[in-house]
Amino acid sequence: MRVTVDTNILVSATFWCGASDIIISQAESKSIQLILSEEIIKEYSNVLEYKEIQDKIKDKDIEMKRTVKKIISISTIIAPKEKINIVKDDSDNNKILECAKAGNVDYIVSNDKHLLKLGKFENIPIVTPEEFLKKSEK
Repeated sequence: MRVTVDTNILVSATFWCGASDIIISQAESKSIQLILSEEIIKEYSNVLEYKEIQDKIKDKDIEMKRTVKKIISISTIIAPKEKINIVKDDSDNNKILECAKAGNVDYIVSNDKHLLKLGKFENIPIVTPEEFLKKSEK
C-alpha cells in the first residue's frame, strides 16, 4: 500500500508514540510504502529547526526518535511535475496533493483540517492516522 503523509504526521512520529508513530513504523518495516516529495522533506526539516521545537527538545530533554535522514531512508522520494492549487485556505497543503497524485498513492494521511475537509482527492481518500490504521488492519 502506497501512502503519502502530511508533515504533521512526520513531526508527531518524531517525538511521540501514537497512531502517527505506528504508521511510520509500518514504513520502516516495509508494511507500507511511504511516498514523499522533496518539498515535504524540506518542510519537515524546516519544522524540526523551529526555535520552539529546539527549545522543547532542550528544555524537556525530548529525544528525536527519527531524523530527516531516517525518514528519507524509508521513503520513496518523488518529484511531482504538476502543480495543484486546490487548497486555497492553506496553499502549503497543495504539495501533499501533488505528491499523492504523482506517487499514485492509495491514501493521504493527515491531521490537517484543510486536507481532511476535502475527504478525498482524485479518488485518493484523505484520512486521519487513526482512520488509516483501522482501514489498513482490514
